[in-house]
Amino acid sequence: MIQLKSLLINAAFCAGCISFYTSCSDNIPKPPVTTFCNPLDLEYRYQPDQPSRREAADPTVVLFKDRYYLFASKSGGYWWSDDLKAWTLVQTDEIPVEDYAPAAVVIGDTVYFMASSIVVRPVYKSADPSSGHWQVAVDSFAFPVWDPALFYEDGHLYLYWGCSNVNPIYGIELDYQNNFKPIGKPVICFDRNTDVHGWERPGDNNELERAPWIEGAWMNKLNGKYYLQYAAPGTEFKSYADGVYVSDNPLGPFEYAGHNPFSLKAGGFSCGAGHGSTFSDKFGNLWHIGTVTISVNHIFERRLALFPVMLDQDSIMYAYTTFGDYPLSIPGYKFPDPQELFPGLMLLSFNKPVSASSSLAGFPPSNAVDEDIRTSWSAAGGQQGEWITVDLEGIKKVMAVQVNYADNHSTTFLRDTSCYYRYLLEWSADGIQWNVLDDARNSSKDTPHRYLQLPEPVSARFIRLTNYHIPSGHFAISGLRIFGKSASGKPGGVRQLTVSRNADDRTIALLNWSRADSATGYNIRYGTAREKLYSSHLVYGDTTLLLRSLNANQPYFFTVDAFNEGGITGSEIIQASE
Repeated sequence: MIQLKSLLINAAFCAGCISFYTSCSDNIPKPPVTTFCNPLDLEYRYQPDQPSRREAADPTVVLFKDRYYLFASKSGGYWWSDDLKAWTLVQTDEIPVEDYAPAAVVIGDTVYFMASSIVVRPVYKSADPSSGHWQVAVDSFAFPVWDPALFYEDGHLYLYWGCSNVNPIYGIELDYQNNFKPIGKPVICFDRNTDVHGWERPGDNNELERAPWIEGAWMNKLNGKYYLQYAAPGTEFKSYADGVYVSDNPLGPFEYAGHNPFSLKAGGFSCGAGHGSTFSDKFGNLWHIGTVTISVNHIFERRLALFPVMLDQDSIMYAYTTFGDYPLSIPGYKFPDPQELFPGLMLLSFNKPVSASSSLAGFPPSNAVDEDIRTSWSAAGGQQGEWITVDLEGIKKVMAVQVNYADNHSTTFLRDTSCYYRYLLEWSADGIQWNVLDDARNSSKDTPHRYLQLPEPVSARFIRLTNYHIPSGHFAISGLRIFGKSASGKPGGVRQLTVSRNADDRTIALLNWSRADSATGYNIRYGTAREKLYSSHLVYGDTTLLLRSLNANQPYFFTVDAFNEGGITGSEIIQASE
């Protein structure tokens, strides 16, 4: 309950404020909070082959010379940022940016880079990666490697790898001063265990009976312990998550951590938090960047998402993904609690009435507000002037908008001169008089997941988006997401909760709870102790959830928070399942 109260206090909204603030309770001006919203708005590259689709996945972020560098699969380049908010694309042909799962590591004043390959490849280096210039550091690495991860500390360099539905995760030490030559033989760090680890089983809800892919190793050293992370069960599933093993030594032996998966985002608009990297920012905060699945045009149609990470008093590492696709802030200080990063902007657009200039059969306007990135509204074509309007069914304080485009009948490949969006975003209180929110009619930016934080809240009922240019295909929107606060008040609380653990397969539990008055949806929070409810699963409307992602040999505790446009109401019930 202490954590819940902290969340609600930090989520406070003051109607008289002109921006987002960490608190408005004392009427003392606070610094404005800059927010972002997952999936990240990057220039995701169209792939060179059929079908046309955007892709970026398997991200690695390193902090080098006070600048963040982001490398991702098949991206035709990489990005840098000074603040984790604004990213600049670097296009280069001096490293293999067309390969999967790139790895980077900082050693002294140099960044080293390698990527997945079925043949031996070079290792590259750069002292100024923002320039796009690289040199060959090692002509030919000792052996082919898939999903590599490099970890350096105190003169020792280690390589971890593995990407298979058969093989385990491996590790080995490298002599970085002698052409990255292996020292000794590879060791098996750990393998899959689907009998015990329900979250490792394939399927959007871990329901498939086949071997999972384990992949995407990543290593961090935190408080003297080594945290070796890995992804399962497969990149195309909403259940795609990262787990972690812990050791006193970089090559093990490794012990399965007490909280797993440590990074999971299986419910809501954008799902997936697997095959990523965990890194420290300039203020000592931990972040995890992972892979979001769309997997409509192609199973590798993917995006990226960023989540805060904490290490609790028992050295348990967890990513905070509760409301992980709502606006979050990136503060310029060391935050003690990730709940501080949630400014309390609630979703105003869910299942609201929608009108549009035209609609393609099978792609109704309602798909733009159903909170599913895999469905979309599509206009009959891609012409200038096609529009879509959301009716919020009353005057609401609108504070942010996220426009998520869908690639419907796209014919774009690679990055060409058509890769930009032009639009006009407007608001109205009555549907007659319209005012500009964002005029991008002359934009040359490629913004497939445009997120707009308003400098001041507007009192709006209608939000209208009008097309002026898309790269190709139909004007299509997977989510026109509108955030702010309603004066309707918070919902009632959940008063009953039952948890039925499957006696034959304890990785499965069925949850049922009472409907809360005026609730839009629910956040099911759960964990292995009453004070460690680190995992969450967001649902809209439903009052039942079949969880198949538990660890069979652990007890669990569950609670259900209700939410709506006015805020969040926690339940006093924490249900145990031994």
